[in-house]
Amino acid sequence: MRQSQITHWCHQIICSQAPKGGFYIDATMGKGNDTLFLCNLAGEAGHVLAFDVQKDALRMTEALLSAQGVRERAELVLDGHEHMNQYAKPETADVICFNFGYLPGGDHRIATAADTSVEAVNKGLGLLKHGGMMSLCIYSGGDTGFEEKEKLLEYLKKLPAGEYTVIVNEYFNRGNNPPMPVFVFKNI
Repeated sequence: MRQSQITHWCHQIICSQAPKGGFYIDATMGKGNDTLFLCNLAGEAGHVLAFDVQKDALRMTEALLSAQGVRERAELVLDGHEHMNQYAKPETADVICFNFGYLPGGDHRIATAADTSVEAVNKGLGLLKHGGMMSLCIYSGGDTGFEEKEKLLEYLKKLPAGEYTVIVNEYFNRGNNPPMPVFVFKNI
């Protein structure tokens, strides 16, 4: 097996589980790579809602989606992911993606934070359809990453097993606090 990035691996899992042409949320837009992936999964019939608090992220994502000819499939929102429930109805999302941390190449002082990330995951679970899934790429480095990882895992561990299946993965043989891919499935 070739060594792969966490996001590529998460995309493979999403593709194996998610219906094509659905409604997807990118809770952490960044440079737009997850948004583009979700737009391609959405096809012409689906729709993507993507969030970020940085105008640069929105501009980069808009440029990427336009260059790939899929801009009309996404609504780009300049707002924190903890407000996603103001933009979507309960139990309508097939997939919600989180890629925590900071904008690659951006200001490391502007990063996701434990409290708002837990709030966003909680609100996202209310937006997921039964049978839907959430993908979380958790990075534990940086100034706030360790606290964020700890609080997210603490929150996820308390989810009722009858309602959710939570799968926490780890790179077992990599040092330097590797990212942690986590999947949450809302049971049918």
